[in-house]
Amino acid sequence: MLALLWMTVTVAAGGGPEGAVQFLAVGDWGGVPDPPFATPREVATAAAMGRAATDLGADFVLALGDNFYYKGVQDEWDPRFQETFEQVFTAPGLRELPWFVLAGNHDHAGNVTAQLAYGHHSPRWHFLHYYYSLRLVLGCPQAVPKSPRGVPQGVPKPPVSRRHFPHYYYSLRLSLPGTNASARLLVLDTVLLCGGGDDFGAGGAPRGPRDAGAAAAQLAWLRGRLAAARHDRYVLVAGHYPVWSVAEHGPTACLVRLLRPLLRHHRVTAYLCGHDHNLQFLEEGGVGYVVSGAGNFVEESQRHGAAVPPGSLRFFFGAPASPGGFAHLRLDAHAATITFLEATGRILYRVALPPRDL
Repeated sequence: MLALLWMTVTVAAGGGPEGAVQFLAVGDWGGVPDPPFATPREVATAAAMGRAATDLGADFVLALGDNFYYKGVQDEWDPRFQETFEQVFTAPGLRELPWFVLAGNHDHAGNVTAQLAYGHHSPRWHFLHYYYSLRLVLGCPQAVPKSPRGVPQGVPKPPVSRRHFPHYYYSLRLSLPGTNASARLLVLDTVLLCGGGDDFGAGGAPRGPRDAGAAAAQLAWLRGRLAAARHDRYVLVAGHYPVWSVAEHGPTACLVRLLRPLLRHHRVTAYLCGHDHNLQFLEEGGVGYVVSGAGNFVEESQRHGAAVPPGSLRFFFGAPASPGGFAHLRLDAHAATITFLEATGRILYRVALPPRDL
Protein backbone atom coordinates (compact mmCIF):
# COMPACT_ATOMS: atom_id res chain seq x y z
CA MET A 1 0.00 0.00 0.00
CA LEU A 2 1.37 3.43 -0.93
CA ALA A 3 1.53 6.05 1.81
CA LEU A 4 0.26 9.57 1.23
CA LEU A 5 2.71 12.46 1.40
CA TRP A 6 1.31 15.95 2.11
CA MET A 7 3.45 18.87 1.04
CA THR A 8 3.36 22.60 0.31
CA VAL A 9 5.44 23.97 -2.54
CA THR A 10 5.82 27.62 -3.50
CA VAL A 11 6.64 28.14 -7.18
CA ALA A 12 7.56 31.34 -8.99
CA ALA A 13 5.03 32.46 -11.58
CA GLY A 14 4.79 35.32 -13.99
CA GLY A 15 1.16 36.24 -13.47
CA GLY A 16 0.07 37.63 -16.84
CA PRO A 17 -1.25 41.17 -17.32
CA GLU A 18 -4.81 40.06 -16.59
CA GLY A 19 -3.91 37.65 -13.82
CA ALA A 20 -3.54 34.19 -15.33
CA VAL A 21 -1.92 30.83 -14.68
CA GLN A 22 -0.29 29.52 -17.85
CA PHE A 23 1.53 26.28 -18.62
CA LEU A 24 2.69 23.99 -21.40
CA ALA A 25 1.54 20.35 -21.64
CA VAL A 26 3.59 17.83 -23.60
CA GLY A 27 3.49 14.05 -23.60
CA ASP A 28 5.43 11.14 -25.05
CA TRP A 29 8.53 13.28 -25.46
CA GLY A 30 11.11 10.76 -24.27
CA GLY A 31 13.62 10.44 -27.13
CA VAL A 32 15.11 7.06 -28.03
CA PRO A 33 17.52 4.69 -26.24
CA ASP A 34 20.21 4.93 -28.95
CA PRO A 35 22.45 7.83 -30.00
CA PRO A 36 21.73 10.71 -30.23
CA PHE A 37 19.01 9.80 -27.65
CA ALA A 38 16.67 12.57 -28.85
CA THR A 39 14.59 12.56 -32.02
CA PRO A 40 14.41 15.52 -34.40
CA ARG A 41 10.77 15.95 -33.32
CA GLU A 42 11.71 16.14 -29.66
CA VAL A 43 14.37 18.73 -30.42
CA ALA A 44 11.98 20.79 -32.57
CA THR A 45 9.21 20.54 -29.98
CA ALA A 46 11.56 21.61 -27.19
CA ALA A 47 12.64 24.68 -29.16
CA ALA A 48 9.03 25.58 -29.96
CA MET A 49 8.04 25.19 -26.33
CA GLY A 50 10.74 27.67 -25.42
CA ARG A 51 9.39 30.18 -27.91
CA ALA A 52 5.83 29.65 -26.71
CA ALA A 53 6.87 30.14 -23.09
CA THR A 54 8.45 33.46 -24.05
CA ASP A 55 5.74 34.68 -26.44
CA LEU A 56 2.56 33.36 -24.78
CA GLY A 57 3.78 33.04 -21.21
CA ALA A 58 4.23 29.97 -19.04
CA ASP A 59 4.59 29.36 -15.33
CA PHE A 60 5.48 25.68 -15.55
CA VAL A 61 5.55 22.61 -17.82
CA LEU A 62 3.32 19.58 -17.32
CA ALA A 63 4.98 16.45 -18.71
CA LEU A 64 2.38 13.79 -19.49
CA GLY A 65 4.51 10.65 -19.31
CA ASP A 66 6.71 8.39 -21.41
CA ASN A 67 9.64 10.52 -20.38
CA PHE A 68 12.23 7.98 -21.55
CA TYR A 69 11.63 5.57 -24.41
CA TYR A 70 11.44 2.63 -24.54
CA LYS A 71 12.13 1.18 -21.12
CA GLY A 72 12.51 4.17 -18.84
CA VAL A 73 15.76 4.64 -16.92
CA GLN A 74 17.84 2.14 -14.97
CA ASP A 75 18.93 4.26 -12.01
CA GLU A 76 19.19 7.87 -10.88
CA TRP A 77 22.59 8.21 -12.61
CA ASP A 78 21.29 7.01 -15.96
CA PRO A 79 22.81 9.20 -18.74
CA ARG A 80 19.38 9.41 -20.36
CA PHE A 81 18.46 12.17 -17.90
CA GLN A 82 21.13 14.30 -19.56
CA GLU A 83 20.81 13.08 -23.12
CA THR A 84 17.02 13.15 -23.43
CA PHE A 85 16.04 15.92 -21.02
CA GLU A 86 18.74 18.27 -19.74
CA GLN A 87 20.54 18.72 -23.06
CA VAL A 88 17.35 19.05 -25.12
CA PHE A 89 15.08 21.44 -23.20
CA THR A 90 17.62 24.25 -23.16
CA ALA A 91 15.66 27.14 -24.71
CA PRO A 92 15.90 30.36 -22.66
CA GLY A 93 12.13 30.38 -22.14
CA LEU A 94 12.30 26.97 -20.43
CA ARG A 95 15.39 27.33 -18.27
CA GLU A 96 13.66 28.73 -15.20
CA LEU A 97 10.37 26.86 -15.44
CA PRO A 98 9.52 24.07 -13.00
CA TRP A 99 8.43 20.80 -14.60
CA PHE A 100 5.65 18.75 -13.04
CA VAL A 101 5.90 15.19 -14.26
CA LEU A 102 3.91 11.96 -14.30
CA ALA A 103 4.97 8.48 -15.35
CA GLY A 104 3.82 6.68 -18.50
CA ASN A 105 3.84 3.01 -19.36
CA HIS A 106 7.36 3.21 -20.85
CA ASP A 107 8.62 4.78 -17.62
CA HIS A 108 7.10 1.91 -15.67
CA ALA A 109 8.97 -0.51 -17.94
CA GLY A 110 12.09 0.84 -16.24
CA ASN A 111 12.83 2.19 -12.77
CA VAL A 112 10.33 4.88 -11.77
CA THR A 113 11.93 5.07 -8.33
CA ALA A 114 15.07 6.33 -10.10
CA GLN A 115 13.02 9.16 -11.56
CA LEU A 116 11.86 9.93 -8.02
CA ALA A 117 15.47 10.06 -6.86
CA TYR A 118 16.84 12.11 -9.75
CA GLY A 119 15.84 15.32 -7.98
CA HIS A 120 19.03 14.89 -5.94
CA HIS A 121 21.08 15.49 -9.05
CA SER A 122 19.25 18.17 -11.01
CA PRO A 123 17.97 21.67 -10.35
CA ARG A 124 15.21 20.90 -12.88
CA TRP A 125 13.79 17.64 -11.56
CA HIS A 126 11.61 17.08 -8.51
CA PHE A 127 9.88 13.70 -8.01
CA LEU A 128 9.53 13.17 -4.28
CA HIS A 129 7.32 10.20 -3.68
CA TYR A 130 4.38 8.18 -4.92
CA TYR A 131 1.51 10.65 -4.45
CA TYR A 132 0.82 13.76 -2.42
CA SER A 133 -0.95 17.10 -2.39
CA LEU A 134 0.75 20.28 -3.62
CA ARG A 135 -0.48 23.82 -3.13
CA LEU A 136 0.98 26.03 -5.85
CA VAL A 137 1.19 29.67 -4.78
CA LEU A 138 2.10 32.07 -7.58
CA GLY A 139 4.30 35.14 -7.52
CA CYS A 140 7.06 34.02 -5.14
CA PRO A 141 10.78 33.98 -5.96
CA GLN A 142 11.60 30.28 -5.86
CA ALA A 143 10.32 26.76 -5.25
CA VAL A 144 10.58 25.88 -1.56
CA PRO A 145 9.29 22.54 -0.25
CA LYS A 146 7.94 22.83 3.31
CA SER A 147 7.44 20.29 6.05
CA PRO A 148 6.78 17.00 4.26
CA ARG A 149 5.03 14.51 6.52
CA GLY A 150 4.43 10.82 6.23
CA VAL A 151 7.46 10.01 4.08
CA PRO A 152 7.99 6.24 4.26
CA GLN A 153 11.21 5.12 5.93
CA GLY A 154 14.14 5.09 3.54
CA VAL A 155 12.61 7.47 0.99
CA PRO A 156 15.02 10.39 0.44
CA LYS A 157 13.89 14.01 0.46
CA PRO A 158 15.24 15.63 -2.72
CA PRO A 159 16.44 19.23 -2.80
CA VAL A 160 14.51 22.10 -4.34
CA SER A 161 14.29 21.56 -8.09
CA ARG A 162 12.77 22.91 -11.26
CA ARG A 163 11.68 19.46 -12.34
CA HIS A 164 8.81 18.30 -10.15
CA PHE A 165 7.90 14.61 -10.12
CA PRO A 166 6.74 14.61 -6.50
CA HIS A 167 4.83 11.38 -6.36
CA TYR A 168 3.20 8.84 -8.65
CA TYR A 169 0.08 10.99 -8.37
CA TYR A 170 -0.47 14.33 -6.69
CA SER A 171 -2.48 17.56 -6.49
CA LEU A 172 -1.53 21.14 -7.36
CA ARG A 173 -3.61 24.05 -6.09
CA LEU A 174 -3.18 27.10 -8.32
CA SER A 175 -3.96 30.66 -7.18
CA LEU A 176 -5.06 32.90 -10.05
CA PRO A 177 -3.02 36.14 -9.79
CA GLY A 178 -5.02 39.27 -9.10
CA THR A 179 -8.15 37.34 -8.10
CA ASN A 180 -9.53 35.42 -5.16
CA ALA A 181 -10.05 32.40 -7.41
CA SER A 182 -8.07 29.18 -7.45
CA ALA A 183 -7.62 26.19 -9.71
CA ARG A 184 -6.57 22.64 -8.97
CA LEU A 185 -4.49 20.20 -10.98
CA LEU A 186 -4.70 16.53 -9.97
CA VAL A 187 -1.95 14.38 -11.43
CA LEU A 188 -2.58 10.63 -11.66
CA ASP A 189 -0.53 7.54 -12.35
CA THR A 190 -2.84 5.73 -14.75
CA VAL A 191 -0.40 2.82 -15.05
CA LEU A 192 -0.77 2.09 -11.33
CA LEU A 193 -4.51 2.51 -11.75
CA CYS A 194 -5.04 0.42 -14.89
CA GLY A 195 -1.88 -1.60 -15.48
CA GLY A 196 0.89 -1.58 -18.03
CA GLY A 197 0.60 -1.71 -21.79
CA ASP A 198 2.74 -1.55 -24.92
CA ASP A 199 2.79 1.74 -26.85
CA PHE A 200 3.80 -0.09 -30.03
CA GLY A 201 2.22 -3.17 -31.54
CA ALA A 202 -1.11 -4.91 -31.26
CA GLY A 203 -2.57 -6.14 -28.01
CA GLY A 204 -1.01 -3.39 -25.94
CA ALA A 205 -4.03 -2.29 -23.90
CA PRO A 206 -3.55 -1.96 -20.12
CA ARG A 207 -3.81 -5.39 -18.52
CA GLY A 208 -5.15 -4.40 -15.11
CA PRO A 209 -3.29 -3.07 -12.06
CA ARG A 210 -0.39 -5.05 -10.69
CA ASP A 211 -1.40 -4.02 -7.15
CA ALA A 212 -5.17 -3.84 -6.74
CA GLY A 213 -4.83 -2.30 -3.28
CA ALA A 214 -2.62 0.52 -4.55
CA ALA A 215 -5.05 1.16 -7.41
CA ALA A 216 -7.97 1.36 -4.98
CA ALA A 217 -6.00 3.72 -2.72
CA GLN A 218 -5.28 6.05 -5.63
CA LEU A 219 -8.93 6.08 -6.66
CA ALA A 220 -9.99 6.86 -3.08
CA TRP A 221 -7.42 9.66 -2.93
CA LEU A 222 -8.78 11.08 -6.19
CA ARG A 223 -12.36 11.04 -4.88
CA GLY A 224 -11.25 12.93 -1.80
CA ARG A 225 -9.26 15.52 -3.75
CA LEU A 226 -12.12 16.12 -6.19
CA ALA A 227 -14.54 16.63 -3.32
CA ALA A 228 -12.10 19.07 -1.71
CA ALA A 229 -11.87 21.03 -4.97
CA ARG A 230 -15.55 21.96 -5.02
CA HIS A 231 -14.78 25.68 -4.56
CA ASP A 232 -12.02 25.86 -7.19
CA ARG A 233 -12.88 27.77 -10.34
CA TYR A 234 -11.13 25.22 -12.57
CA VAL A 235 -10.26 21.59 -11.91
CA LEU A 236 -7.88 19.79 -14.24
CA VAL A 237 -6.96 16.10 -14.04
CA ALA A 238 -3.94 14.67 -15.84
CA GLY A 239 -2.77 11.12 -16.55
CA HIS A 240 -0.84 9.29 -19.22
CA TYR A 241 -3.57 7.08 -20.67
CA PRO A 242 -6.50 8.75 -22.44
CA VAL A 243 -10.10 8.42 -21.36
CA TRP A 244 -11.31 9.18 -24.89
CA SER A 245 -9.15 9.02 -28.02
CA VAL A 246 -9.87 8.29 -31.68
CA ALA A 247 -6.28 7.27 -32.40
CA GLU A 248 -4.23 4.07 -32.38
CA HIS A 249 -4.78 3.12 -28.74
CA GLY A 250 -8.27 4.54 -28.48
CA PRO A 251 -10.27 4.89 -25.27
CA THR A 252 -8.89 3.26 -22.12
CA ALA A 253 -11.66 0.98 -20.87
CA CYS A 254 -10.43 1.11 -17.28
CA LEU A 255 -10.61 4.93 -17.25
CA VAL A 256 -13.95 5.07 -19.04
CA ARG A 257 -15.28 2.84 -16.27
CA LEU A 258 -13.53 4.34 -13.22
CA LEU A 259 -12.53 7.90 -14.05
CA ARG A 260 -15.12 9.25 -16.49
CA PRO A 261 -18.01 9.13 -13.97
CA LEU A 262 -15.91 11.07 -11.43
CA LEU A 263 -14.93 13.71 -13.98
CA ARG A 264 -18.55 14.28 -14.88
CA HIS A 265 -19.91 14.15 -11.33
CA HIS A 266 -17.38 16.69 -10.03
CA ARG A 267 -17.69 18.93 -13.10
CA VAL A 268 -14.01 18.70 -13.96
CA THR A 269 -12.91 21.30 -16.51
CA ALA A 270 -10.58 19.07 -18.53
CA TYR A 271 -8.62 15.83 -18.50
CA LEU A 272 -5.13 15.98 -20.04
CA CYS A 273 -3.17 12.98 -21.30
CA GLY A 274 -0.72 11.59 -23.83
CA HIS A 275 -0.15 7.96 -24.93
CA ASP A 276 -1.57 8.44 -28.43
CA HIS A 277 1.02 10.25 -30.52
CA ASN A 278 -0.98 13.17 -31.86
CA LEU A 279 -3.02 16.15 -30.70
CA GLN A 280 -6.75 15.87 -30.00
CA PHE A 281 -9.55 17.74 -28.30
CA LEU A 282 -12.81 16.03 -27.43
CA GLU A 283 -15.71 17.26 -25.33
CA GLU A 284 -18.29 15.04 -23.68
CA GLY A 285 -20.57 15.47 -20.70
CA GLY A 286 -19.25 18.96 -19.99
CA VAL A 287 -15.63 17.75 -19.70
CA GLY A 288 -12.88 18.66 -22.16
CA TYR A 289 -10.43 15.90 -23.12
CA VAL A 290 -6.96 17.03 -24.22
CA VAL A 291 -4.57 14.55 -25.87
CA SER A 292 -1.06 16.02 -26.18
CA GLY A 293 1.19 13.12 -27.13
CA ALA A 294 3.14 14.55 -30.08
CA GLY A 295 6.39 15.44 -28.35
CA ASN A 296 8.50 12.72 -29.99
CA PHE A 297 6.36 10.81 -32.51
CA VAL A 298 3.37 11.81 -34.66
CA GLU A 299 0.82 9.28 -35.93
CA GLU A 300 -2.22 9.89 -38.14
CA SER A 301 -4.34 6.82 -37.32
CA GLN A 302 -7.97 7.44 -36.31
CA ARG A 303 -8.82 3.76 -36.13
CA HIS A 304 -10.94 4.27 -32.99
CA GLY A 305 -13.08 7.05 -34.41
CA ALA A 306 -16.23 5.01 -33.86
CA ALA A 307 -15.28 4.21 -30.25
CA VAL A 308 -15.78 7.72 -28.85
CA PRO A 309 -19.15 9.36 -28.17
CA PRO A 310 -20.74 10.67 -31.38
CA GLY A 311 -19.90 14.30 -32.00
CA SER A 312 -17.29 14.45 -29.23
CA LEU A 313 -14.22 14.91 -31.44
CA ARG A 314 -13.63 18.61 -32.11
CA PHE A 315 -10.00 18.59 -33.26
CA PHE A 316 -7.39 16.08 -34.44
CA PHE A 317 -3.87 16.61 -35.76
CA GLY A 318 -1.48 13.79 -36.63
CA ALA A 319 0.27 14.75 -39.88
CA PRO A 320 3.16 12.26 -40.29
CA ALA A 321 5.48 14.96 -41.67
CA SER A 322 4.85 17.30 -38.73
CA PRO A 323 7.83 18.20 -36.50
CA GLY A 324 5.70 17.60 -33.38
CA GLY A 325 3.47 19.63 -31.12
CA PHE A 326 2.15 20.41 -27.65
CA ALA A 327 -0.57 22.37 -25.83
CA HIS A 328 -0.57 25.71 -24.04
CA LEU A 329 -3.14 26.34 -21.29
CA ARG A 330 -4.13 29.68 -19.81
CA LEU A 331 -6.43 29.91 -16.80
CA ASP A 332 -7.85 33.31 -15.91
CA ALA A 333 -11.01 34.62 -14.26
CA HIS A 334 -13.02 34.24 -17.46
CA ALA A 335 -11.96 31.02 -19.20
CA ALA A 336 -9.55 28.11 -19.43
CA THR A 337 -8.10 28.56 -22.90
CA ILE A 338 -6.39 25.60 -24.54
CA THR A 339 -4.18 26.25 -27.57
CA PHE A 340 -2.66 23.43 -29.61
CA LEU A 341 0.59 24.38 -31.35
CA GLU A 342 2.72 22.63 -33.91
CA ALA A 343 6.49 22.74 -33.38
CA THR A 344 6.65 25.16 -36.30
CA GLY A 345 4.89 27.68 -34.06
CA ARG A 346 1.64 27.39 -36.02
CA ILE A 347 -1.53 27.58 -33.94
CA LEU A 348 -3.60 24.53 -34.88
CA TYR A 349 -6.68 24.92 -32.70
CA ARG A 350 -7.90 26.97 -29.77
CA VAL A 351 -10.85 26.43 -27.46
CA ALA A 352 -12.06 28.32 -24.37
CA LEU A 353 -13.75 26.39 -21.56
CA PRO A 354 -15.92 28.29 -19.06
CA PRO A 355 -15.30 28.42 -15.30
CA ARG A 356 -17.12 25.85 -13.23
CA ASP A 357 -20.56 26.83 -11.98
CA LEU A 358 -19.80 27.01 -8.25
